[in-house]
Amino acid sequence: MLPDMAIVVVILISVYTDLRYRKIYNALLLPAFLLALLYHGSSGGLSGLLTSLQGTLLGLVLLFIPFVLGGMGAGDVKLLAVIGAWQGPQFVWFCFLCTALVGGLIAIVQLAKSGRLLTTFKMIILTFIPGMPKVNTFGTLATAKAGDAFPYGMAIAAGTLATYILR
Repeated sequence: MLPDMAIVVVILISVYTDLRYRKIYNALLLPAFLLALLYHGSSGGLSGLLTSLQGTLLGLVLLFIPFVLGGMGAGDVKLLAVIGAWQGPQFVWFCFLCTALVGGLIAIVQLAKSGRLLTTFKMIILTFIPGMPKVNTFGTLATAKAGDAFPYGMAIAAGTLATYILR
């Protein structure tokens, strides 16, 4: 029960700050992470602590490549890691999958609204055809135009909610 409540609080605050300031703050995530370790270490001993750390590591690893490629901010990565710290690796894996689906749907809607959906799909398909020039026209968060990027904390929140519903 406490892990669920902690995640709800962290996600609500994260979504608010991500929407308002485009940031998910360490001042929220670090205490949430430390509390998760303390909770699982005291309630589950070494086994609980290790499960919490496994969830943290998996959450970090799953979003590390999109972060390195400039597709999301560090706060998004750390938020998924905190979710993993509270709920463990199995939960964070399904949360990641649900989040990816939600994030993909949001991206498709944004591309459709901007009239770039077909062009984007054509570029993606052309990258898989041998002999076609490979041009990175997708960019990063740093080069995104206003309205192109969206706060991924929303997708993480929706993915987490979907994971709770589906489990």
